[in-house]
Amino acid sequence: MATKNLKEENKKETIIDGKDLILGRLGSVVAKRLLLGENITIVNCKDVVIIGNKKLIFEKYKNKRENKVIKKGPYFHRSSSDIVKRALRNMLPYKNQRGSEALKRLKCYNSVPSTLIKTEKEVIDSALVNYSKIFYFTKVGEISKYLGYNKE
Repeated sequence: MATKNLKEENKKETIIDGKDLILGRLGSVVAKRLLLGENITIVNCKDVVIIGNKKLIFEKYKNKRENKVIKKGPYFHRSSSDIVKRALRNMLPYKNQRGSEALKRLKCYNSVPSTLIKTEKEVIDSALVNYSKIFYFTKVGEISKYLGYNKE
């Protein structure tokens, strides 16, 4: 029992601010860190950016939600934090034990929870959007609002 507590204490915990980060680049960094054993919390998931034509992105997510049998699935969430978590899940080997344990170490929030307001948040420089070079992008919050999520 004492060894289990030591392992839990040694795990590194990281809080990442998702504002103006590209989803794919964020996911590749986070997936690698999760597989190495870090506990990661992503805040401001509604401000994460997906690069591409807005109309095509909206159409893709709408088709994902509508092209299914309602009772049988697959089920796609509307919340921006769930959209980000599912994208990160698909970058992990979530069907085996190592990947499912890594996914359990990930937490996503639409905004900053009151318990994490004063903590220091990390920004991944390699995933930041350069607005002077990228013109076609969409925020995940806009996608979730388009899909009908109205709690933000």
